[in-house]
Amino acid sequence: MTATMRGVSRRDFIKIGAAVGGGLLVTVYGCGPSGGAGGDGPATYEANAFVRIGADGKVTVLSKHLEMGQGSYTGLATLVAEELDADWSTVEVIGAPADVEKYKNLAFGMQGTGGSSAIANSFEQYRQAGAAARAVLLAAAAKEWGVPVAELDTEPGAVVHAGSNRRAGYGTLVGVAATMPAPADVPLKSPADFRLIGKAGVGRVDARAKSMGTATFTQDVQLPGLLTAVVAHPPRFGATVKSVDDAKARQVAGVVDVVRIPTGVAVLGENFWAARQGRDALVVEWDESGANGRSTADVFTEFRELAGKPGLEVRKDGDAEAALAGAAKSVEVTYEVPFLAHASMEPLNCVVNITPGGAEVYNGEQMHTLDQQAVAQALGLEPAKVVLHTLYAGGSFGRRAAKTADYMVEAANIAKAIGGRAPVKLVWTREDDTRAGYFRPAFHHRMRGGLDGQGKMVAWWHRAVGPSVYANSAFATGDGKDPAGTEGAADHPYKVPNVYVDQHSPDVGVSVQWWRSVGHSHTAFAVEVFVDEMARAAGRDPVEFRRSMLADDPARLAVLDLAAEKAGWGTPLPRGRARGIAVHKSFNTTVAEVAEVSLVDGKPKVHRVVCAVDCGTVVNPDVVAMQMESGIAFGLGAALYGAINLEGGRVVEANFDRYRMLRLPDMPVVEVHTVPSTAAPTGVGEPGLPPIAPAVANALAALTGKPVRRLPLVG
Repeated sequence: MTATMRGVSRRDFIKIGAAVGGGLLVTVYGCGPSGGAGGDGPATYEANAFVRIGADGKVTVLSKHLEMGQGSYTGLATLVAEELDADWSTVEVIGAPADVEKYKNLAFGMQGTGGSSAIANSFEQYRQAGAAARAVLLAAAAKEWGVPVAELDTEPGAVVHAGSNRRAGYGTLVGVAATMPAPADVPLKSPADFRLIGKAGVGRVDARAKSMGTATFTQDVQLPGLLTAVVAHPPRFGATVKSVDDAKARQVAGVVDVVRIPTGVAVLGENFWAARQGRDALVVEWDESGANGRSTADVFTEFRELAGKPGLEVRKDGDAEAALAGAAKSVEVTYEVPFLAHASMEPLNCVVNITPGGAEVYNGEQMHTLDQQAVAQALGLEPAKVVLHTLYAGGSFGRRAAKTADYMVEAANIAKAIGGRAPVKLVWTREDDTRAGYFRPAFHHRMRGGLDGQGKMVAWWHRAVGPSVYANSAFATGDGKDPAGTEGAADHPYKVPNVYVDQHSPDVGVSVQWWRSVGHSHTAFAVEVFVDEMARAAGRDPVEFRRSMLADDPARLAVLDLAAEKAGWGTPLPRGRARGIAVHKSFNTTVAEVAEVSLVDGKPKVHRVVCAVDCGTVVNPDVVAMQMESGIAFGLGAALYGAINLEGGRVVEANFDRYRMLRLPDMPVVEVHTVPSTAAPTGVGEPGLPPIAPAVANALAALTGKPVRRLPLVG
C-alpha cells in the first residue's frame, strides 16, 4: 500500500461504520498539536487516544481492555503495530484510564472487558489508530525533508525516502508530528501485506515482565502509610453482623483498627499477616434470621420440581409436543451441573486511596464504568472523581466483573470507615473467595427428543432450570428471562423441525456470577451429550448424526469435520480407549473438540484433545492456541472435579484441598487447528471451554456403554 493511499487529511476524528454490536461506530479521537517542531517538540507525541510515541522511539499502546492472562494487550498492540509499521521490540502496553467516551467496549456500550470481546470489538478501531499515527509521521517527515508524502514509505519504526536514501526513526519526528493535523479515514492494509497479524512468533508483550517478576499486580502496590485489610464475612449468604467483640483482635501486634462495614467486619493491619491474625481473633455473632440455610440437595430438589412445570418460553418452532407424541422413538433425560468457583490464580484484592479531591483505585480493573460508578456511590463522589489505575490481573474468569463490584465497594467502605486517613489494600484469601464470593450457577436441564422411523430427529424439547446471572445486573433484560440460562441451547444449530425451549430462573439465595463462557459452560454439556444420546437411540455414528443436522450451517460443519479428521475419527484406538466429540458456538466462535479417554482405577483419564476452531481472522496464532489450551484445561478441571457444595447454607469447600483444580498429571496432549478465514476476528478467551465436558462425557459413554448426565465426573 502506497503512502498516497494512506495519506494525511484534516484533523478531528475518524469515524468508521464498523458492523460491531449492531452498527456501533468505531471512533478514534485525534489529539491537537502539543508542542513545537524538531528538537523543541514534546518528549511524547500523543497521536490519538490509543497511541503514544516517545522521542526515544518507544510506542505505547493504551489498552481499553484488561489483561488478565488472555492476551488482550498483545492482540491490541499487534493491531496498532501492524498499521503503524512499528518495531515490535519498542512496543509497550498500559491500561487506559476510565473514560467511557474514548474507551468504551463497542459490544457493551460501556468501558469493560468480557464476553471474549476485546479483539472482536477493537479490530478496526486499533488498526485505524495505528494507521492514523503512521500517516502523521509520514506527513511530518515530508515537511522536514521538503518532499511529497507519496515518495515516502515506512519500515519498522522509521520513515524512509528511497530517492535520497534518508531514514528517520519515529522518535525523531515526534516534535513535528505534534504540530500536524490528525488524519481522517486512513485506508488500512490489505491482509496480503500483514507482517504481524496472523503471524506466529510475535511474542506476548507481557511475557518478559511476568517471567521476571517485574509486572505490577494489585498485591505489588505500595503507597505511603498503606494499611492491609481483611474482612470477616458471614458464614451464610444473607446473614449480617449482630455483635462483635474485637478486644483480642486489637491486641494482636500490627493490628491498627477494626471497623464494621455493610458486608462484615474489617481488620486493618500494618501487613497482611497482622490483619489475618486479628481477624482470626474476632468474636462475631451473626444475625442469621434472613440467611440462606439450604443445602445443595435442597437446591436441586427445587430445580427438579420446577422442571415439571412450564417455564418462560424462549424458543418455539413447530409443535414439539405433538411431534414427540407421534415419534417412532423418544428419549427423555436430565443433566445436572453444580455451582463452581472462579478460583483464579490471583485472589481478589483492591487498593483504595481517598484523596482531598476524590479517590484513587488500583486494581485489575475489568468493568471500568460500572466499578467507577459503584465506588463513587459508596464514597459519595461523582464518578469522574474516582480515578482507576488498571493493573494486571492474575485471572478473573468473570469474577472481577461482579455486578455489584463487591470487593471494590468493600475496599471503598473500609477506607471510608477509617476516615480516609490511610490508603487501604483489601485482600481476600483463597478461603474468602471460595466461601463468600460469587459462583457459576448450578443448573438442571430436562430434555426430550423424538426420532422418526428413519432415525431422524423430529422433536427437540428443552427446559433449563437455574439461577439467573443477568438478574440485578446492568444487562438485565427486564422480561424475567436469563439469556445466560439458555444461550447455546435456545440457539442450537441442529436442523430439527419442531423445537421448544423454556426456562425457570429461581433465586436460591446464592450469589451467582458470570463464569468463563457463562451459560455455554453448562448448556453445551446438556446439548452435546443429548445429541450423542439421540445418535445412539437412532443407531447412528455421532459425527455422521451431527453432519446430517448441520447441512444449513457450513461453518460449523467445517469445524466439526476438521476436528474429526485431525483426531482420526473412526480409526482404531488402543484397547480401553474411546473418543467423544462435541461442537459448540459461543461468542461468535465455533469450536469442535475430540477427547480420547480411558479409565484408570475406575476414574476417567483424558489422554488427548484435538481442537478445531473458527475464530475469523487470527491476530496471533500462538495466543489463539494458548487460549484454546487454557479453556480446555479450565473446563476439564471443572468437568472432572469442580463443585461448590452447600450444607445448611454454608459452603463446604474452602481451598484447593477440597475444591480441586486440574493438575499437571491430569493435563492431556492438546492439538489446536484453526480454520483459515478472512472474516473479522471473534472471541477466543472462552469458546475453548464449552465443548470439553461433553466431549469427555461422550467418550466415557462410548467406552462404558453408560450415559454421563451429571458433573463432576469424579467424586
